[in-house]
Amino acid sequence: MAQYRSEFLNTLEERGFIHQCTDMEALDAALMKGIVTAYIGYDCTAPSLHIGHLIQIMMQRHLQKSGHKPIVLMGGGTTKVGDPTDKDKSRPLLSNEQINANMDGIRTVFARFLTFGEGPTDAVMVNNDDWLSELGYLEFLRDYGTHFTINRMLTFESVKLRLSREEPMTFLEFNYMLMQAYDYHNLLGRFGCTLQMGGSDQWGNIINGVELCRRKDETQVFGLTTPLLSTASGQKMGKSMGGAIWLNADMLSVYDYWQMWRNTEDADVGKFLKLFTNMPLDEIARLEALQGQELNEAKKLLANEVTTLLHGAEAAATAAETARQAFEQGMAAEGLPTIEVSAAKLEVGIPAPELFTAAELTKSNGDARRQIKGGGVRVNDKVISDEKRQITSKDLDEDGVIKLSLGKKRHVLVKPV
Repeated sequence: MAQYRSEFLNTLEERGFIHQCTDMEALDAALMKGIVTAYIGYDCTAPSLHIGHLIQIMMQRHLQKSGHKPIVLMGGGTTKVGDPTDKDKSRPLLSNEQINANMDGIRTVFARFLTFGEGPTDAVMVNNDDWLSELGYLEFLRDYGTHFTINRMLTFESVKLRLSREEPMTFLEFNYMLMQAYDYHNLLGRFGCTLQMGGSDQWGNIINGVELCRRKDETQVFGLTTPLLSTASGQKMGKSMGGAIWLNADMLSVYDYWQMWRNTEDADVGKFLKLFTNMPLDEIARLEALQGQELNEAKKLLANEVTTLLHGAEAAATAAETARQAFEQGMAAEGLPTIEVSAAKLEVGIPAPELFTAAELTKSNGDARRQIKGGGVRVNDKVISDEKRQITSKDLDEDGVIKLSLGKKRHVLVKPV
């Protein structure tokens, strides 16, 4: 393991954040010399970020805790273009209204992790639409387009992926990397920002920005990336069987968020404790060495710590208690995710596959039927084996709800309205 002089890089190295850096020795020296301002960009393609973004947010948290200044860059402008990185096809273009609504949803997360204000190391949030929307396109191409070559751009993975699969890349998307490089040049001028961070899939875009600042501003700036994370079984972080693991509670319940971390694979417990909590490394080493039932307690601790950071201690405690009741006592506990269905429709009866899919416990009716045949589906804690089973108002318990379960760990309550 590499040793650095700066607290920030040592923290990142010890916790597994570092993948690539443009000039590690020079960055280490800059971090020792004084306050370094660093940014990460977040495009506004959805109303919430997901856990795939959490490693970037935690990196900004460590940056601020070690005495440096984070910039949260909202991609109000670049979202209008769409980042082609790691995409087989073009993103659908969003309206200004959709982008602004998504931005409003995304903004709220960062206050949980960063301190915003006017101080020298306080975080700031800016929107790249403030400068990108003012660009005169011909002037932009004349002043900045000369610093980019088509030869070099064709070597980037985002471009090669599309070409190799004979999928079109629009000229609009091709301009994305110029826009992101211009962001770096702009933030250098406005805030003295000399470090851009991001996931390893952003390496090409970051390099463009570093080179533009060198050529246009005659200034050395730096790029630093994190590894793209996957679970021990190879699943990409940020996704689950049911879709994205969103950070906003209105898109994913606190309970489901807690439960996702509680279901961490054994081999990932130590890695996730290092990346997504503030726990001391010696305590993490002790926890990841546990086996069997003791390791399950470490997973609960992971879930509590990560959920507390995002949603607060009270919400995390409620989710943990809901899980305890649901799993240890077999109860339809308050706090479980709940869906509402028409009381009239429930009176007639709803096919079990249809209801489990509506509750997002299964991906499709066909998936639900397979789960039923496999014995993994329960209604009110009783296994159902008939894929034609109708769920009706007669299944309502004394609390007036129906508890749907897939396996031992996924539960949803059905409430008639």
